[in-house]
Amino acid sequence: MSVLVVGLSHRSAPVSVLERAALGADARAKLLQDALAAEPATEAVVLATCNRVELYADVDKFHAGVAELSVLLAQHSGVGLEELTPHLYVHYEDRAVHHLLSVACGLDSMVVGEGQILGQIKDALAAGQELHTAGRLLNDLFQQALRVGKRAHSETGIDRAGQSLVTFGLDQLAVTTGPLTGRRALVVGAGSMSSLAAATLARAGVRELVIANRTVERAQRLAAALDGRAVTMAEVPDVLRTADIVVSCTGATGLVLTADDLRTALDGRPADSGDLAVLDLAMPRDVDGAAHQLLGVHLVDIESLAAASADAPMAADVDAVRGIVSEEVAAFGAAQRAARITPTVVALRAMAADVVAGELSRLDGRLPDLDDKQRAEITQTVRRVVDKLLHAPTVRVKQLAGEPGGAGYADALRELFDLDPQTVAAMRSAPVVPEPNRGSR
Repeated sequence: MSVLVVGLSHRSAPVSVLERAALGADARAKLLQDALAAEPATEAVVLATCNRVELYADVDKFHAGVAELSVLLAQHSGVGLEELTPHLYVHYEDRAVHHLLSVACGLDSMVVGEGQILGQIKDALAAGQELHTAGRLLNDLFQQALRVGKRAHSETGIDRAGQSLVTFGLDQLAVTTGPLTGRRALVVGAGSMSSLAAATLARAGVRELVIANRTVERAQRLAAALDGRAVTMAEVPDVLRTADIVVSCTGATGLVLTADDLRTALDGRPADSGDLAVLDLAMPRDVDGAAHQLLGVHLVDIESLAAASADAPMAADVDAVRGIVSEEVAAFGAAQRAARITPTVVALRAMAADVVAGELSRLDGRLPDLDDKQRAEITQTVRRVVDKLLHAPTVRVKQLAGEPGGAGYADALRELFDLDPQTVAAMRSAPVVPEPNRGSR
């Protein structure tokens, strides 16, 4: 079986397609279940962020896997297959591993080096584990991605090369509107991105921080932690009339702020008010794109952030991270090749144990007068002989299997010792136990 990823991101698709392809939590769960029901896939994990939707699967047929996963993405995203296909990318085996590890390190992010992707990868794996769609291969791969991402941030200066999308977006606002200090800010939403935006604004020294959310209790908890105040969504129009900065990032499927909403807010603002700076981090978008045309509104959205990030300077540490990724891809490949032979080795040792047990049982029938001490000594000797005979070849075959082209050693063992394929398969498909929840990232 091999890892296959089919997806689209800010690098392959325009924002207009990305926002239509965005998947909510329920859609991601249904996509995972349908992916497992598809014949080529035995495992699946969905990684969905504000600028990417990727379906990872363990497949035994490349072309059938690509076709099936592409159809599933089209069905669940609501974007027709013919329209979606030109924007899809496909990575297989080592290239799929390389892609995910690069994503985990922030190399494939809109803002290079941002660390928020690690939390999103962790959530994607947790969802796959909870729904039992992440088996041993994808569990190993995503755990490896998390470790590699943390290694990249701890061993290099990749953090200096990039920042979170929130920080980058607020910096883009400040380029036009000036420092955030002393401003009145409204944050719409109380999820992870909105919480990060609210915390960043509080640290920047805004004069007033207002949090609005559909569930007002969540807004109240966030506001209390940051010395702000919470309002309902119905109160947003009133707050807009006095706000200097608006950050919106909700999970809504429709617009949260229309051009008419903003136009009405502008009409009600004092004459000496400056421009209303709006940052839309949602996918699909929260703020009507027509707001770009409104006099008195400065809108920064995912599309404009993508254009700005293309000109962002790259840090020298990016090369160091690329080296780490290449090293870890090789290590993962070797570990997986070695792991593929483990069930065969275990089955071989189980078969040897059965043979030993059968021969000792026959010996008991032929030599009934042996006392317990003699029988124990014979038993230990026979087992020791078998263990010594198997030790060197099984250790060596694991080493050879970890090298490129070593996949055939498992097949050779099965053929030479006539091992039961069902026994080997049962040992390979041992269930993956999810890690305990250690709280939010």
